[in-house]
Amino acid sequence: MWLCDSSIGRKVVMSVTGIALVLFLTFHASMNVVALFSAEGYNMICEFLGSNWYAVAATLVLAALVVIHIVYAFWLTIQNRKARGSNRYDVTCKPEKVEWASQNMLVLGIIVVLGLLLHLFNFWYNMMFAELLGDPYMGGLAATDGFGYIVETFSNPVYSVLYVIWLLALWFHLTHGFWSAIQTLGWNGKVWFNRWKVIGNIYVTIVILMFLVVALAFSFCPDCMGGTCAA
Repeated sequence: MWLCDSSIGRKVVMSVTGIALVLFLTFHASMNVVALFSAEGYNMICEFLGSNWYAVAATLVLAALVVIHIVYAFWLTIQNRKARGSNRYDVTCKPEKVEWASQNMLVLGIIVVLGLLLHLFNFWYNMMFAELLGDPYMGGLAATDGFGYIVETFSNPVYSVLYVIWLLALWFHLTHGFWSAIQTLGWNGKVWFNRWKVIGNIYVTIVILMFLVVALAFSFCPDCMGGTCAA
């Protein structure tokens, strides 16, 4: 199958799964912003998603896409290293007009994966997974109390710093990956190449800022969030 046997096919798989991940992050970021204004509204969303089979199905699909994306990323890296052979050690300077993110996508990807695992531990494990196991208080709070888990997580300054590092790596990874995916899928053209790059940078920046605002707001002023500002 050409999606597995050819380098172009593997890049197409990387592009499609990467775009799917960006779309999921858009939904997730939009959902998180609700917590800034309404604790009840955010918990309603958590309860709605946690009690429906299609939320579980969507989680499994997302997990599969992420795994495929990671596997293909390592696969492409190994293939590229083999293709260059010992010549890769002959490079003494960085090529011009090559982005830093492009040269460090594997490292950025590893940081993104580690951050994702941390995020799953802090939230998904104590919420949706707890409901699946029939233990809604496995994490100490009710599985549907997503707002409570946000407050609890970002009350720990270590987690706050780790999330900021994760989001920074995610920004670099996605800004490069977005226009690279568009290019791989052949949607760029001479005129649209720079346009897609600008569009991708703006879009990804907005999504990451949505995550970052929530993280920083709950780190520095948790009592002011969710419409429960203390007097």
